[in-house]
Amino acid sequence: MKAPDTLYAFEKHLDQWLETLAGPMPKGLQKWTPQFLVQFLVLFTALAAALVYLPNGFFEPDVLSVSITLGTLGLWRFGWWFTHAVRAEIYSAYKWPKMRYRANLVWQAGWRPGRLHIQMTTYYEEPAITRRVIGSIISQIRREGIATTLWIGTGSSYDEEIITDFVRTHAADLDADLVFLRQNQPGKRMAIGMILRAMNRSIIAPDDLVIFMDGDAVYGNDVLEKTCSMFGADPELQALTTNEEVICYGPQWIQSWLSMRFAQRRLAMQSHAMSDKVLTLTGRMSVFRAQHIVDEKFIRTIEADHLDHWLWGRFRFLSGDDKSTWYHLLTRSAKMTYVPDACVYTIEQIEGSGTGRMVQNFRRWSGNMLRNGSRAIALGPRQVKPFIWWCIVDQRIAMWTMLVSPTLAILTLFIEPMYLLHCLIWIVLSRTILCLFLFRYARSTDLSWPFILYFNQVINACVKVFMIFHLSKQKWSNRGNQSAGDGVGLLESVQNWTAKFQLITTVCAFVAGLAIYIGLLPMPIIL
Repeated sequence: MKAPDTLYAFEKHLDQWLETLAGPMPKGLQKWTPQFLVQFLVLFTALAAALVYLPNGFFEPDVLSVSITLGTLGLWRFGWWFTHAVRAEIYSAYKWPKMRYRANLVWQAGWRPGRLHIQMTTYYEEPAITRRVIGSIISQIRREGIATTLWIGTGSSYDEEIITDFVRTHAADLDADLVFLRQNQPGKRMAIGMILRAMNRSIIAPDDLVIFMDGDAVYGNDVLEKTCSMFGADPELQALTTNEEVICYGPQWIQSWLSMRFAQRRLAMQSHAMSDKVLTLTGRMSVFRAQHIVDEKFIRTIEADHLDHWLWGRFRFLSGDDKSTWYHLLTRSAKMTYVPDACVYTIEQIEGSGTGRMVQNFRRWSGNMLRNGSRAIALGPRQVKPFIWWCIVDQRIAMWTMLVSPTLAILTLFIEPMYLLHCLIWIVLSRTILCLFLFRYARSTDLSWPFILYFNQVINACVKVFMIFHLSKQKWSNRGNQSAGDGVGLLESVQNWTAKFQLITTVCAFVAGLAIYIGLLPMPIIL
């Protein structure tokens, strides 16, 4: 959706969206509007007609090997999806209700953290968003009666003045301290590091709680109660992350894509939480015990996390502080969880090309995942937990297996052109079935999701393949449009050309191997 032109209209529109999202999530068939039901029936009828009336080309002798390969990969990938779906349902129906019950009892009995420390970074944020963010924090501090310090990292007086004026007007009566730290070095990581060092110099008890959040994350109902209470009920819990909803000002299909991504996130997070771990401690909103935050190694990891690579040498991570905090706690075998009923609303403003922003996000997310995945795998299944460890391994395998089906489908044009049509029907049918699972974790149904899901999977796999050979290349449009890994000079040129050579030869070998497998190319003769 397009952002309103005036500031007043933008604030009013934002409030309306937040009020709508704060309501209860529809359940079951309540989400199936008459319009969606008609669209779904039309799509289902078209797919059924294609399956009934089109000749089955999957078992033609010339393409039988392709069908066997695609069928095997399909059973594996959809079996893995189904495993996550079952684990998510078990978490939702059995494990989570017991956790929430214990946390509610502790909270109602009067338990509160000794002090709450909220660490937030902001950089030339939209004033309407900043006011909603600070307002949501203040209202919940007042309601829960928790002594709080707000540690806010800024880049200029712009954000400081907006926040100061708002706090003076609305929070003069609270037991809450406001501390600004203006960074003198660029980057979100340095801003967070400066805040953590200031915390370290103050008096913080090991069991105080520290919230990491972004300057565009608005608290939903009772977020502080629902998250802080988990630590009172479980002394072993060291960190948690929360549910998220998205408000997007930009192309409508980007809103649909992000909504689908967050539905995927909810399903996956609940599955991961069955193992008392998560795959990321999301920077939008995560809560930690203070004993980890004041650790010098933790602070240094945030400030200067890096990777030693045979080609790129040692390079620092530009973004991905949430992955760094996660990896640090992973090395401590810390217990983590996901809180599905505590929701934070993130506000995305998309300017320019929606597709460009999508690819840029994938480059950032995939790069962060790949840079941290290898060292997390190296910790081993015993420390990471077997299921979570395999999830990390699977992320690296899936980027290749995802590209097998479109590559084979295109190659079969040279053998049996009609086979591509059968593949397209299977793609739409299979992704529609997968989206039936995702609709359970969404506020509304959207028939564009099956198509966006496949587009999302292919683009993400392509970006991951590119990034695995270009780990040092990083770009982040936030906080001053930062970039890294684009140096000039002889060494950098040699590194870039080596990476391109690796990428091209690997992709060519991948395509050639599949072409040989289906008989499109002859097997090379080795003398």
